[in-house]
Amino acid sequence: MTESIRVAKDGDIWTVTLNRPDKANALTGVMLDRLAKITEEARDARALILTGSGKIFSAGADLEDVENLATHPAWEQISANIIRINGLTIAALNGTVAGGAMGMMLACDLRIATPHAKAFYPVMRVGVLPQPSDPGRMAKLIGPARTKMILLAGEKVAAETALAWGLFDEIQQTEQLMHRAHALANTMQTANLSHVKTIKNAV
Repeated sequence: MTESIRVAKDGDIWTVTLNRPDKANALTGVMLDRLAKITEEARDARALILTGSGKIFSAGADLEDVENLATHPAWEQISANIIRINGLTIAALNGTVAGGAMGMMLACDLRIATPHAKAFYPVMRVGVLPQPSDPGRMAKLIGPARTKMILLAGEKVAAETALAWGLFDEIQQTEQLMHRAHALANTMQTANLSHVKTIKNAV
């Protein structure tokens, strides 16, 4: 059976890959619980790269169980765990990020994406609320009006627009995405983690 989440470690550099490409990397309750555990265990990682397999980063909650998953406590736990990681955290978006999966992206220090990636959070269409911390984190990056465009008006934001807004930090061609993510992460190999933590807190 194929693992739905893969974890690879290069020293203290962790790469976590959502690996359910046939289902657009939609997240099940089991996957959420595992992500919560992984991100807790990665507290002292020098860097954590979060990515997906296939052409979509994640469609968010599995629509077959969206009503139950919408209030699953692991969403907030995952975001909180990522925020608390002492090293550099990078969302390497191999494609579109949607729904609750945006919370993981928003919690990361850096967000790099492929040119075909889009970002949207269809809470109005699905009829659920966003995770509690997501609107605030999004507004800090792109401002309240643009946050409302995504959450209330259901705007699907293309990569170039997301870059201009500050939702994405870089756009990289698909074949260069993970090379760039690892290049950024590798600066942490010899870093003093207490300095990293101090800088993150100051920012």
